[in-house]
Amino acid sequence: MTAHPPRQRLYLITPLVDDAASFAPELERVLGSGDVAAVLLRLAQGGELSLIERVKTIGAAVHSRDIALVVDGHPEIVARAGADGSHLTGITVFAAALAALKPDRIAGAGGLRSRHDAMLAGETAADYVMFGEPERRGPGKNPPFPAVEERVAWWAELFQPPCIGYASSADQIRPLAQAGADFVALGEWIWSEQAGAERTLAAAGQSLAAAAG
Repeated sequence: MTAHPPRQRLYLITPLVDDAASFAPELERVLGSGDVAAVLLRLAQGGELSLIERVKTIGAAVHSRDIALVVDGHPEIVARAGADGSHLTGITVFAAALAALKPDRIAGAGGLRSRHDAMLAGETAADYVMFGEPERRGPGKNPPFPAVEERVAWWAELFQPPCIGYASSADQIRPLAQAGADFVALGEWIWSEQAGAERTLAAAGQSLAAAAG
């Protein structure tokens, strides 16, 4: 994932993964239906060895398609598990994890509550910043979409590090791309879409193409 790629791409977020062996084949099929730059792996709770094994299993499916694997949190296991980096939520958590990740691994910053936090992350070697995020804290507690869209447009106009806009539904993909997001993140919602995750991912790619005009 490099700054300002030639085309806007997708960033796929998994559901909480407990049984990686069962989920990996489904994930690999879905990845074949769209242009995904990176997968954010969310892990259900477990012991360290269990977490590492799950990352390795998912990593085999993701890396087979030349896609980056980013782990949600857990920067301490990223290198041992063979992942490409970690997504850190909150500027304090992000700053504390840099020593474990840099210079060889991706350090992504999310959960940025203010423009100041976003600028701090950008100034301290964030490989990307994400605006909007999965419903970690319960419905209604994340920023409303217009605020996410505004923050993406602000960042895209002024700053160099890549920006990810989180789409909490299919109809948010095109506006985020038009606002200037380098990547559009698709959350857990795609895995429960009636059309199926593969068709939903393919449609998301079409939305990106339409936004590019």
